[in-house]
Amino acid sequence: MKWLLSALSMLFGSSLAPLVIAADTDWPAYNRTLTSERFSPLQTVNVKNAKQLKIVCTYDTGQQVSFQTGLIQVQGALFATTEHDTVSLDPNTCKENWRVHEEFPSGFMKVNRGLAWLDGRVYRGTADGRVLAYEAKSGQRVWSTAIGDAARGESVPAAPIAWAGMVFVGVGGGDNKGVKGRMYGLDAKDGHIVWEFYMVPKGPQDLARGPQAALPATVSSAAWKTPAGIPISGGGTWSSYSLDPATGVLYVPGGNPAPDFASAFRPGGNLFANSIVELDAKTGAYRRHVQLVTRDFHDWDVSGAPVLFSSRGGKHLMAETPKDGQLYIIDRAQDAILYRKPVTTQVNVDKPLTSEAGTRFCPGSQGGAEWNGAAYDPSENTLLTGEVEWCTTVTVMSERALAAVPTGQAFSAATDAFGTQDDTHQWAGWMTATDADTGEKIWSVRTPYPILSGTTPTAGGVMFFGDMGGHFYVLNTKSGDTVWSTNLGGALAGGVITYDTGLGQKIAVAVGMTSPIWPTAKVNGKIVVLGLTSSY
Repeated sequence: MKWLLSALSMLFGSSLAPLVIAADTDWPAYNRTLTSERFSPLQTVNVKNAKQLKIVCTYDTGQQVSFQTGLIQVQGALFATTEHDTVSLDPNTCKENWRVHEEFPSGFMKVNRGLAWLDGRVYRGTADGRVLAYEAKSGQRVWSTAIGDAARGESVPAAPIAWAGMVFVGVGGGDNKGVKGRMYGLDAKDGHIVWEFYMVPKGPQDLARGPQAALPATVSSAAWKTPAGIPISGGGTWSSYSLDPATGVLYVPGGNPAPDFASAFRPGGNLFANSIVELDAKTGAYRRHVQLVTRDFHDWDVSGAPVLFSSRGGKHLMAETPKDGQLYIIDRAQDAILYRKPVTTQVNVDKPLTSEAGTRFCPGSQGGAEWNGAAYDPSENTLLTGEVEWCTTVTVMSERALAAVPTGQAFSAATDAFGTQDDTHQWAGWMTATDADTGEKIWSVRTPYPILSGTTPTAGGVMFFGDMGGHFYVLNTKSGDTVWSTNLGGALAGGVITYDTGLGQKIAVAVGMTSPIWPTAKVNGKIVVLGLTSSY
């Protein structure tokens, strides 16, 4: 297999590089492959020996932040991010290779979700609206490109992906008044903007930061009819993305429209909010889209990167898990939704929100699924979905109060930020396995805390993930039975990856999310590496 992949790489060049590495033993992208299945062919850790897992090493970032980084491991280095720092570690010992700090004002969420690797460089976004490139071996900064305006509440928290000499990432902040989500294709060598695509309609007052990607004028502008004082807002991208190297199509998940909870003030379809938008990766040109959450009034972003896969039944499919708590399976040939299935608790999903009394609904404004999407296990032909069970009560503010919100400030339309969450005694999580062809639920496991981490199935017949109570789980992928579990001492809400550099299969986990909107243990962010032996 290795000789074949090497030959293909020589024939087709760097565009195949991420797939070549991923087909071996590394984890070179946020979701391992550009197509985001998250399945690892490693099988040293399996159902029989997973109980022997131990902590091999730990790296303490020394920071209490919303530690949601999607870890990557490539060419003998393990990479992670905090809001301000980028770090390279030895993946077997956690010894620091280098660490780079960038100084800028912190965002409210203090979050960064990771980086991309391509041709010896790593790429990440910042809270002040930039994209940065570093040499992967040394940490030396190569370039910096501004794609957002921090003064308006724009940031770049998403983990980029990279392919064929380009870096793809978008702007978040679509919950703020007047902020419009945008997607960018950047040149990987020097960072210049190759194309810019507005996820909601660009107006004459909106800045063009680069060449505008082709878009039929009637596709999105006719879907917004907002009154005076309610500017078109939303469509931010803040997790990661997927790309099909065979077709060169980029798949972009679009965030909610704003004001989040007051759909009456933004009549129309609100495209391309809550949609998966397909773009030509080279030019950014619009191809088509599928909107999953229509007329959203619950802050139910289509957030995580969609999973692109071919099922056992021979179908070319796409799976997405928005914050609405549903699993969507889409026929990629026609962008038709084949089915949607609830994978967490659903309550009052159609009940109107009013300014007179609070309305409780589930999933709440925290999801459902958040920045980490589904995973696909080809050995079982199942989609694996980690979900939040936590309900929210919202009372909507008046139109006058809504119109008075300053540009760039939170624009949810709730009288109390993003609603009042249930007591944490009422929260939980769900991990569910669903047949990819039929939509039939195979098994489902309820955890005592919400699940926000990455989900990683493997050829060893086991899968790895964690919950917000700090529990790391190894489940039997076929049955859902717990093979082994341990508490790692902090909320697990970022990367859970596996790799083998030649010293045995390891599992690296981002531990310790300390967030202003998630009531978790206040601990430093750490990277914990596990393996079948603790010494070498």
